[in-house]
Amino acid sequence: MWLAPAFLLLLLLHMAAAAATPSPSVSTIAACKHSLYPKLCRAILAPLRLPSNPYEYGRFSVKQALKRARRTSKLLDHYLAGGGGWARRAGGGALEDCRQLNDLNLDYLEAVAAELGPGESVLTLAGVNRVRALMSALVTNQQTCFDGLEDSGIFPELCGAFSHETQFYGVSLELVSAALDRTVGNRFEPDSLPGQNDASSPAFGLPAMGRNLMHLENGEVVRTNQSVTVARDGTGNFSAIADAIAFAPNDTSTDDGYFAIHIGAGVYEENVVVGKKKTNLILIGAGKNRTVVTGNRSVADGWSTFGTATFAVYGQRFIATDITFENTAGPEKHQAVAVRNNADLSSFYRCSFLGYQDTLYVHSLRQFYRDCDVYGTVDFIFGNAASVFQNCTLYARKPLPNQTNAITAQGRTCPHEATGISIHNCTIRAAPDLEAALNSTKTFLGRPWKEYSRTVYMQSFIDHLIDPLGWMEWNETFALSTLYYGEFENSGPGANTGGRVWWPGYHLMNASDALNFTVYNFTMGDAWLSCTAIPYSGGLL
Repeated sequence: MWLAPAFLLLLLLHMAAAAATPSPSVSTIAACKHSLYPKLCRAILAPLRLPSNPYEYGRFSVKQALKRARRTSKLLDHYLAGGGGWARRAGGGALEDCRQLNDLNLDYLEAVAAELGPGESVLTLAGVNRVRALMSALVTNQQTCFDGLEDSGIFPELCGAFSHETQFYGVSLELVSAALDRTVGNRFEPDSLPGQNDASSPAFGLPAMGRNLMHLENGEVVRTNQSVTVARDGTGNFSAIADAIAFAPNDTSTDDGYFAIHIGAGVYEENVVVGKKKTNLILIGAGKNRTVVTGNRSVADGWSTFGTATFAVYGQRFIATDITFENTAGPEKHQAVAVRNNADLSSFYRCSFLGYQDTLYVHSLRQFYRDCDVYGTVDFIFGNAASVFQNCTLYARKPLPNQTNAITAQGRTCPHEATGISIHNCTIRAAPDLEAALNSTKTFLGRPWKEYSRTVYMQSFIDHLIDPLGWMEWNETFALSTLYYGEFENSGPGANTGGRVWWPGYHLMNASDALNFTVYNFTMGDAWLSCTAIPYSGGLL
């Protein structure tokens, strides 16, 4: 990214001034005044006794959250050990989901504590974004755990405790956000950086066609340190994808390059998990509908929604290209996930996601999807990541009788979470089965799964399948004033905004609003996508 000398000077002066001037002390009452849970906020900070500054309050809350996560780990181990196999199976595996998510929370909190350091300092822009992403994922993970336990109905005594823990982590996110406001600024606020509102400034002057640093032919996408092959007929190094992933080295760094797994054509009936230690991993298929990873787990068959995924990924900087992922459970089995993505800085390029309800679970952290196809019915793109879809085609399918389609169900629970779904330069169409049933089925752009749900459609083609209202309620008036739904420069018969909802949280965005949801500004994608050879548009078209 090129920055003008004047901009660099302003940024350096801003950082130097912030570093040279300690934050003024404020009381805990003042620090917690605008919290969603002010009483809990004051209780978290009470051990400090003396007034401190926002940075120290943020750091202290992370230390307290880390203690809480460690206690939760022991509690979950106790339940899983004490109940034997029953506890592990109960509620579709919700308790095991909680343990996995809490393990991630421990990692995230330790990383945030290290990033914030032993004393007040000015973080880099990358550091600010990383901390925001990790703290947002912390809240998301705990909310997922709580939702799973509540849905199972098996452990009511844990639900109360974990509901309180979700609030606890939300307060920590608030306090850390206040601490970060002292650094290089909040990337979601229009005035946070010089020139951020100006689409012609160097920060947003990226070419409209995106960047294609290398071609994705012949499998050579990025620099790799090693590669293996997977083939159903036994001619590769492995015949199962999971075996190749298990073979991949742990904790590969960006300096080492990517570990590449080339997957031949064929149908792979596997439920695959890319663990958190499998970093810098790239899966290269033979093409959409030629390399197919398939499974059929569903909530109707006793799994938690989290556990239904045919393909789940945690490892940072994961890439998949030219692969179809599907869940064949069908609409009658309700929630059935094809891909669940928990991986930071992850990308899917020229992939296809096939399912019905809950096809693609964009669970957490920062994600990018380019030239992909997503098929589904109810809430078929859902979750609480900071996710951007570019040049993708979203196909609504025919649901069960009396069901209504919602393309998105975004799960943001706190206004400080740096999350949302950004659909940019995409195409929204009816799949052939729905095209024949448009008179009996309504389809909407999205609905608010959680209170601060955030989704935008920008510069996309929206076909006639979308209801004139555009958006649908989750439950009567729930979240209608706290959500953020936006549309900007869309086209097509379904893009007419004249009959749209009149909710307080619905916005007809201008260019300044829309810039906040671009690859560059929403996920800081220019810093990591430029290393992947995946084409992208950093700004608006």
